[in-house]
Amino acid sequence: MGQLDGKIAVVTGGNAGIGLATARRFAAEGAHVFITGRREVELEEAAAAIGNATAVPGDVSVAADVDRLYERVRERGQGLDVLFANAGINHIATLDELTEDVHDAVFDVNVKGTFLTVQKALPELNDGASVILTSSTAAESGSAGMSVYGASKAAVRAYARAWAAELGGRGIRVNAVSPGPVDTLLWDTAFGERAGEMLDTVAAGLPRKRVADPDEIAAAVTFLASPQSSFVYGANLYADGGMNQI
Repeated sequence: MGQLDGKIAVVTGGNAGIGLATARRFAAEGAHVFITGRREVELEEAAAAIGNATAVPGDVSVAADVDRLYERVRERGQGLDVLFANAGINHIATLDELTEDVHDAVFDVNVKGTFLTVQKALPELNDGASVILTSSTAAESGSAGMSVYGASKAAVRAYARAWAAELGGRGIRVNAVSPGPVDTLLWDTAFGERAGEMLDTVAAGLPRKRVADPDEIAAAVTFLASPQSSFVYGANLYADGGMNQI
């Protein structure tokens, strides 16, 4: 038996990177996984690769899209046991380069999107469900060019604490996971041609001299999703290779 046998899970940003790796892991542990993301073709391909998955295209920062996601979950008739609010974007810009439009776009997806994803899930969440939010080591470090991303992830961390207090009476556990550097396309989006160079530079400062594989973050998220973490509420699980710990 898997750790999530018979469970229903939702993974936002489930078409690539950490979201896709986690959706695969949830399915392998026995869950039926609903994945959502903005790139429909990529999302459908991801669902086919996962197997026990349903693709629901949408943008987490758009309330109507999130409503449509949970309509599909409701149609299945089993409620929701695991919610991984993972969708997020990054934009590298120093304070003088940062524009209002970019600032709003990052907060719309990372903060408003997380809020909508969890709030609109409330009627579907079964008692004892697990909610996991993706924060980041950037929420606590002061990296140049990462101010808007770090601020958005600090807000997500604050959500995890408050929502754990609010939903704990139903046995719903809300926790955050804070990945460090992970080898995903987010680096290419943020740094373009310099992505490989930046990954190598960051890896050199870590104890293992490498960045994480998305499957390693998926393992941490699965721990928070499973009964193995039954007494963990409001925590922030660092899966950062020691970046913010040493």
